[in-house]
Amino acid sequence: MPTLRSRFPHRSARARATVASALLAALSLLLGLPGTADASPAARGGRASEPARPGDDWAGSQIARHEGTATGTARSTFFLAAPSRMASVEGVDVSSHNGNVKWSTLWKSGARFAYVKATESTSYTNPYFTQQYNGSYKTGMIRGAYHFATPNTSSGTAQATYFLKHGGGWSKDGKTLPGALDMEYNPYGATCYGMSAAKLVRWMKDFFATYKARTGRDAVLYTSTSWWKQCTGNSTAFGTTHPLWVPRYGSSVGTLPKGWRYQTLWQYTSTGRTVGDHNRFNGAFDRLKALANG
Repeated sequence: MPTLRSRFPHRSARARATVASALLAALSLLLGLPGTADASPAARGGRASEPARPGDDWAGSQIARHEGTATGTARSTFFLAAPSRMASVEGVDVSSHNGNVKWSTLWKSGARFAYVKATESTSYTNPYFTQQYNGSYKTGMIRGAYHFATPNTSSGTAQATYFLKHGGGWSKDGKTLPGALDMEYNPYGATCYGMSAAKLVRWMKDFFATYKARTGRDAVLYTSTSWWKQCTGNSTAFGTTHPLWVPRYGSSVGTLPKGWRYQTLWQYTSTGRTVGDHNRFNGAFDRLKALANG
């Protein structure tokens, strides 16, 4: 097999090392291998390109791809505040890939809340946001907006500001949930966006601080246990302040990320009727209204 020395005989050892590093970085980025953060634009202090296919990115789109979509009968055996509270509330989450949603059909099926994708990075807004966000509200649902994070394209502060300007705000009307931050596998390259655990945690802290300064609310965090362990080192930085929305497609919610004793929302399937993503709020309807009211 030809070596770099035989292919580039006139280059210095340093130059050949640079070529080797570039080739390795390109291969690692293409394959999305872990442990390649130093090769990314974010790790070098630069920024990655804006998302190329943001319409294909929604809460769980990469979870299904990386963790599978095992199905089963979801059991509501979780408690929000006390073991005696065994109720749950059905809901959905939607994005542009759902188009115009039949909210009356979902209401009749028992859905009582919805999360709607509003934004991604600082360049994308959901073209169906108005129909989805207002439509769920008019049907009678409690609804909220979420932001699909791409931490390697801009700062947490910038993305929170963009989210707030394009539908991610909150009002104490009893029918608006706090905004949610979707942190999951990178659709465009290295799993952890080419960032260290410390940098990802810092990015989220900036996003959450900006959101709270503008709304007075702690945003919800959407993430899977597997991604959280791999990319944040199973950080405990947010468990006492930010409600957890966890995806796991199967009969139970499974192990939670470290720092949370219970989940607030569980995305239990990506193959539901009318829209694929269905969720359960971990508590009775009055607790869901309490979350909306702050």
